[in-house]
Amino acid sequence: MYDCPQNLREEELFALPLWAENKVLYQIFPSRFATEKQVSDEIWYQVPIDHSADLKGSIRGIIDHLDYLKKLGVDILYMTPIFSANSSHKYNIDDYYKIDPSFGDKEDLKELVDRAHKLGMYVILDGVFNHTGVDFFAFRDIMENKEQSAYLDWYYIEDFPLIMEWGKKPNYKTFSYAGMMPKLNLQNKETADFVINVASYWIRECDIDGWRLDVADEVSHTFWKRFRQEIKAVKKDVLIVGEIWHFAEDFLEGDEWDSVMNYQFTRSVLDLVVTQKMSISTFVGNLNFMKGNLHTNLEGYLWNFIDTHDTERFLNSAHKDLEKQKLAAALQLLLPGMPMIYYGDEVGIEGGPDPDCRRGMIWDKNRQNQSLLQYYQTLIHIRHTYPALTKGSIKEQYTEDEKGLFYSTRHLNDQCITVIFHTKTGMVNLPELIGRQNLIEEQIFLGTLGAYETAVLL
Repeated sequence: MYDCPQNLREEELFALPLWAENKVLYQIFPSRFATEKQVSDEIWYQVPIDHSADLKGSIRGIIDHLDYLKKLGVDILYMTPIFSANSSHKYNIDDYYKIDPSFGDKEDLKELVDRAHKLGMYVILDGVFNHTGVDFFAFRDIMENKEQSAYLDWYYIEDFPLIMEWGKKPNYKTFSYAGMMPKLNLQNKETADFVINVASYWIRECDIDGWRLDVADEVSHTFWKRFRQEIKAVKKDVLIVGEIWHFAEDFLEGDEWDSVMNYQFTRSVLDLVVTQKMSISTFVGNLNFMKGNLHTNLEGYLWNFIDTHDTERFLNSAHKDLEKQKLAAALQLLLPGMPMIYYGDEVGIEGGPDPDCRRGMIWDKNRQNQSLLQYYQTLIHIRHTYPALTKGSIKEQYTEDEKGLFYSTRHLNDQCITVIFHTKTGMVNLPELIGRQNLIEEQIFLGTLGAYETAVLL
């Protein structure tokens, strides 16, 4: 019996932060979300918008709207980069120890985190550790001292002089072919030490709750294993989520990331609801593929979203069909995982591909879609009130492709709840369910669902 190998040891168990499971995320693009400064409506609501537009968004602006986020039902704030950079998106960082002055300073971040925590919310920052900006001290030294630079091993430099002209392929590794975003060499110990120190610093200084890792699949497994060990030593239940646009099983074995941005979910929702080239059974099959091929505990941690700062707004993809957006929101918010709402989706914000998807948040109530906002609030309230939706064992589940129906009943303790998604046009009759309470409509279910309509039955 002693000749049997033990493949899993106690210290290798996949420990996930319990506070994050099935929580509702809200993605904020800080330069465009809110400001405490005076900005005219003409500037704030400009359409379309480009990278150079200055809406004066700030951390103070986010603090001022925490009550709005709490009322919406948000559990976690995820902000795209807030560190010093000469762009609106801040993915070309020049100083990782400095909040961009246009956003505020370290004290503002501390206050944001503290106030969020007091409201029962958490804060996650964007870790841009694959690359830097060209004004970052190490790359600036290379530009100045060339072959004599002490930081040559911090990057992947092929030769000199550096090719940095727009439209020409750089002769050093970059994010994509963006010469303004040179790729860090995290195989170099000094570089790796620097990045881990940065990640640890903001956890210690401001008590942040996690890192979303930008283009994380372009960084080695070796580095992420070390990263996990060292920042979890600073704060045991910090959340680590990688950005990856394809299947990420190799990063999710318990010794690197806690979760991923679930682009498989995004593409499946688009194909089911917008292009309608996917059947509902295939959609559910895709969800089950992710569930079946990842660690058992991961289902409640996958970041399920329908759009982000990198994609066209879902409402635009759906040709401004609000019923389709409501169906997509229901698929996000009534299934297991961590639904991530991109700021403004809940009030009907529009926008084409990047950078137009980064418009100013709609704060003017006359411009907001109040009915859509109430719908989001209702779905999130139902999600929070009935944990059977996300944690319950499946009692019954099936799909009907011809009718476009997805029917699921889950049971948890004394809760038994049924969700029905109708993913096609027209009406569908469900006479056997007449008389149950529909939590979305707050009335008795009459046995019919309209186009793209969802019901939650108690």
